[in-house]
Amino acid sequence: SSKSRNSRRPSRSLIRTGMDLLTATDLKDMWASLGVIKDDAFLQAMLKEATGPLNFTMFLTFMGEKLQNTDSDDMLVSAFLTVDTENTGLITRQVFTNALTQLGDRFTKEEINQMYDVAPMKG
Repeated sequence: SSKSRNSRRPSRSLIRTGMDLLTATDLKDMWASLGVIKDDAFLQAMLKEATGPLNFTMFLTFMGEKLQNTDSDDMLVSAFLTVDTENTGLITRQVFTNALTQLGDRFTKEEINQMYDVAPMKG
């Protein structure tokens, strides 16, 4: 609807300018665009945890610090082994595509095609 499109315009302009301060609503919209719904308590805690007023540039820095080294090597190997069921060290295109469309944050067919266009698989 046009109302939902208009409600997202402030976040888009914040991304372009990087100068205006982000609100809890902006953060909620950003999380929603990633397919994640966060409640108001989480968003307020996130704003309080920032080291200062949160503009988009600071948001990127803040999230980068949060996400840095979040998965240990063991966790990544374990995740890989869930799709490498024959322990070959390889994942076929079909198995990889199935994992992307059926596990976690599911990819659309268009997103998968774009990914393979940029980084084709050998097998």
